[in-house]
Amino acid sequence: MVQAVFWFTAMSLFVKLAGIDLPVMMLVFARGCVTLTISLLMLAHARISPFGDHTGLLILRGVFGSTALICFYAAVDNLPLAEATVIHQTSPLFTALVAAWLLRERLEGSVLVATVLCLTGVVLIAQPHQLFGEPAPDGDGATALDWRFVGIGLLGSFLSAFAYTTVRRLGRSVHPLRVVLYFPIVTVLIAAPFAFRDWVWPSATGWVLLVAIGIVTQLGQLALTRGLSRAPAGRAMAVGYLQIALATIVGAIVFRAVPNGWSTAGMALIVVGLLGNARTFRRGR
Repeated sequence: MVQAVFWFTAMSLFVKLAGIDLPVMMLVFARGCVTLTISLLMLAHARISPFGDHTGLLILRGVFGSTALICFYAAVDNLPLAEATVIHQTSPLFTALVAAWLLRERLEGSVLVATVLCLTGVVLIAQPHQLFGEPAPDGDGATALDWRFVGIGLLGSFLSAFAYTTVRRLGRSVHPLRVVLYFPIVTVLIAAPFAFRDWVWPSATGWVLLVAIGIVTQLGQLALTRGLSRAPAGRAMAVGYLQIALATIVGAIVFRAVPNGWSTAGMALIVVGLLGNARTFRRGR
């Protein structure tokens, strides 16, 4: 799971850089094409058939994962990297709730408290003007966050919970390479019409970034799938809070984006909720 955090942080960085010149759905489509090619090659090398049982559940996992991916890429493209990442990392709490509902995994009451803390943190990050008044630009010219993309990021987190829970269920009986394969299959089918409609021919750097997004995402998906197949979904996803720290550091260094006071407070609440959730699951071993 720690490996998955590293690869997904790299993915977020590459998406942010590529999104400067390329539309989001093109990034999603290119990512799907690269990971689909790699998945097919890995299956062929391992002599594993892409066909078998649980096809419907695999497709459902692909639908959840693809829509969550689109939401996440849109959030990364339109929000600072740290804020987009911390919102997406609320998915461990949603995963714990969904896994308890669908997989009958143990759910502690403290998870509900952590969920409230995290959602409060999201509100502080979004800073809706109905509660905070009309925000003014920061002294360095940075504008306030667009609460619509904060909501899109949160929706992606919620959809990810269903995708992760489905992976957990599939991990009990389906090879990880087959689980990973159906994600890019569905992603390519969903993203292709929008990508071709908005197509922008990439520069040489753009092509490198598009391929890099696919490669690091594939590495992250493999690490994630193996991690979820070996531990309860909520417990395994709890390590995702490490990605918040990495994204904050990368955002500050590469984009010179430092969260303002309200965002910092919101991120702190989310981290507290996730850390408390992690300790709860450790006690539940």
